[in-house]
Amino acid sequence: MRMEPESDPEPIARAEFETFLARGVALFNQGEYMEAHETFERIWVSTLDSEGDFFKGLIQSSICLYHYSRGNPGGAKKLYSGHRRLLASFLPQHRGLDLQSFLGAMQQTLRPVLRASDDAPPIFDQLQRPLLEQI
Repeated sequence: MRMEPESDPEPIARAEFETFLARGVALFNQGEYMEAHETFERIWVSTLDSEGDFFKGLIQSSICLYHYSRGNPGGAKKLYSGHRRLLASFLPQHRGLDLQSFLGAMQQTLRPVLRASDDAPPIFDQLQRPLLEQI
């Protein structure tokens, strides 16, 4: 079977950041983590300043929950500290998002992953998933 080569996402104009951010947040909140990741990545590759860490933090948050929701707690565990480190400098809120509450919700959701043994992986609870909330 032939696989298509991965390609870098197409950059967007700075004027489109808010539109793409709103789309990424909506996808994230619907539990569409891979699609949210791809949307946030379009912004990230278009960012040349320190705000790139904000978008990279959202990307890592999305992929972290993607792994957890797909039964790969090891993948989620690997990304846990990265998203926290990247978003921490933008606390308590940035671009209208309540990052303080979000990081708390991520910590609570991922606590079972961080404490689980490999032979007893936790199950992702879609109803208790973190949301990116607007302020």
